[in-house]
Amino acid sequence: MEFLSPLWLTLKVAALATLLALIFGVATARALGRKSSLARDTAESLLTLPLVLPPTVLGYYLLVVLGRNGAIGSWLHDAFGISLIFTWQGAVIAAAVAAFPLILRAARAAFREVDPQLERAARTLGLNETAVFFRVSLPLAWRGICAGTLLAFARAMGEFGATLMVAGSLPGRTQTLSIAIYNAVMAGDDATAQALVLVALVVAVVALVLAAQALQRSRHGDDNAA
Repeated sequence: MEFLSPLWLTLKVAALATLLALIFGVATARALGRKSSLARDTAESLLTLPLVLPPTVLGYYLLVVLGRNGAIGSWLHDAFGISLIFTWQGAVIAAAVAAFPLILRAARAAFREVDPQLERAARTLGLNETAVFFRVSLPLAWRGICAGTLLAFARAMGEFGATLMVAGSLPGRTQTLSIAIYNAVMAGDDATAQALVLVALVVAVVALVLAAQALQRSRHGDDNAA
């Protein structure tokens, strides 16, 4: 049962990372709006860089920012005595940054599909922008956002490079499932590596199937509404 500790840590890290990515991803997508412009498209491209950057490059930049000498890391340490490097909280941050673009792109696409006439009708009934968002826009876009969230969860579960650089590989503390697989392979422990790979595969497939179903239901819902 050697996989239980890294599995539990991976699920915890992935769940919290996905929650962070969901909050910031949806808020950012709403701020960017549904209309395209050079500034908005450029901003979205910059925010989705973690999708194309090598994980080690992403991990390096996170180390620069979150380390003791980094802008955020030094502030957290001096003000609160908090250090994120080589902690599971640091792994959460790394996984959240890696998963954020998936939710951002899914949320922005989902908000674009919301009928603006429904939002205008809500405003004419006296609802403010916050109420329009939570009572009209978000309920209509939730299926697309849900699909992106499940993909982000799978991405957070499989994060390796950035997590390893930021959180390290401390058994029982920061060793996630993907890092445990790497360590088992490097140690020549094929039995443990195969068991861990099987567990990771099952969880990832379940997340992808749920994401596909959510996306399919979202499309059917849009077709029925039309």
